[in-house]
Amino acid sequence: MDEKGIIEITTADDVAIVSFGSESITGLSGLEQMSEQLREFIAANQPKKMVVDFYGVKFFSSQMLGLLVDVWRKLSDYGGVVLISGINPQLSRVFKITNLDRIFKFYPDRASALEAISDRES
Repeated sequence: MDEKGIIEITTADDVAIVSFGSESITGLSGLEQMSEQLREFIAANQPKKMVVDFYGVKFFSSQMLGLLVDVWRKLSDYGGVVLISGINPQLSRVFKITNLDRIFKFYPDRASALEAISDRES
């Protein structure tokens, strides 16, 4: 499966928005590509606010959790925050099982996450 274009990073005001172009996020090469793209974006922009929008994603491999924790750590190093939006109930269970629901805040959709994150101090 060609996984180019599986991730898109956009900005709205001072919020970085990460979205996915595939229902299934698997495959080492695709995850490495996403990781590299996120690392480069974070290094170049140092966003204080990021929303990772899983709308339409039905499955991801466990490496995705590691990538999210890495992003969370990088942003936390300089006071940034990462919110998760649009995640389906099955994937939400994965965050609970791994206790990652303790470090991420979840919102039903991108709009509510953007509203919540916009209310935060910069």
